[in-house]
Amino acid sequence: MSDGAHPRAFPRLELKAYVDYTGSEVLLYHKVRNISVGGICIQSEAVEDVGTTVDLVVNFPDLEATIGVKGEVVWANREPPRDMGIRFIDLDDDRKDTLRRYLSLLNAKSSP
Repeated sequence: MSDGAHPRAFPRLELKAYVDYTGSEVLLYHKVRNISVGGICIQSEAVEDVGTTVDLVVNFPDLEATIGVKGEVVWANREPPRDMGIRFIDLDDDRKDTLRRYLSLLNAKSSP
């Protein structure tokens, strides 16, 4: 999480997307709480341990697109709302471009 002493490298945006991931088990259709080019926060009953590598498939219905990416759990909250922060570790240029298009779409929707 971010505080004044440790600002985020990338701004987080609220969205209506979902993610499937494989960690200790395959878990489908989880809520994305926020996302950036650097990582994602997802809500899940099965929170992984910090340091766990997970395989994610992030679905962007507004773009009719998905990206598959590996991530590392960097923080975990086992209390409600049971969520975890995952840093992307293999986001290539094509997938980064898809993510940036989606973030641009979110920015446009949130602007007055």
